[in-house]
Amino acid sequence: MTYLSRLLTLFALSFAVVCTPALAEDVAGSQDHPILTRFPGSEIKWYDVQAFSPYHIATGPVTGYNALDDWTDTQGQLTRIYYEMEGTKTQTEVYANYKKALVDAGFTILADGVFTQSSRKPDVGSRKWLGTFYKRNALPPNGIRLLSGTSTSGGTGFIAATKKRAAGTVFVTLGISQYRDDIIATMIDVVEVDDVKTDLVSIDAEAIGRGILEYGRVVLDGLFFEHDKAALKNTSGPALVEITSFLNAHSDMNFYVVGHTDSTGTYTYNSTLSGRRAASVRKALVEDHGIAADRLEAHGVGPLNPVFSNSSEGGRAKNRRVELVER
Repeated sequence: MTYLSRLLTLFALSFAVVCTPALAEDVAGSQDHPILTRFPGSEIKWYDVQAFSPYHIATGPVTGYNALDDWTDTQGQLTRIYYEMEGTKTQTEVYANYKKALVDAGFTILADGVFTQSSRKPDVGSRKWLGTFYKRNALPPNGIRLLSGTSTSGGTGFIAATKKRAAGTVFVTLGISQYRDDIIATMIDVVEVDDVKTDLVSIDAEAIGRGILEYGRVVLDGLFFEHDKAALKNTSGPALVEITSFLNAHSDMNFYVVGHTDSTGTYTYNSTLSGRRAASVRKALVEDHGIAADRLEAHGVGPLNPVFSNSSEGGRAKNRRVELVER
């Protein structure tokens, strides 16, 4: 290589170092939550994970001094990530991108609101509203600039969303504010509720009614079977009492009792097993609880109508179920 060639190569390398933008300098040990990645250019300034923590999601306006009336209380693994982003982006653009990402991922929006300027209105997402919300879900005392700022006109926003997964229900909240003309502050909280253990869940007559009214069907939680068998366990008694209570209160309605399985094993085996389990539930309701036989029809559909992927135990557990379907 000639002297001139070496000189040009050295110049090119120096130019590349100068012109390559610096990577985000996240705090040590932090990372994006796999459910929701960061807005490009954001840096993690604070990060915390609690194995189990209560969390409170507000879904309505401010109703008084430091008061919000509409809350959804939950608990589970809580991941809190605080981001800051420098540049020319606005908080409304950040808000719109996060909301679209959540909707595209199948989340249901529980509450949301955005303001282009600082606002003392009581509505969801205002600066006043965020201050009230984070009094109950306290932010760390130092380093978080979500609720402060040098720009008196800086806008704010908030999104709360939820999604049911095989591994359990997840809640996400995002508080967003324009801290300064060139800095956006974003707090993302993710609560993962482990509700895979369906043997700990029962059902009541009121819940059955809500499911039938809204969807025309309801999963009958609290019905338990021996592994690969159709006979009901004695622990199914409380659920059968609640199902009976619902049926007696709606004596003019008739139903299918439909059994479902996961995809483990052959289709023929699963189809037969799901039918036998549905028949066991019908028999118990008719013979032991006095429900008229002509009101209930038992059928099994095996693995044909999963509610989650069968690739995980959580999904398979959700797919093994008995439903009451209006007919």
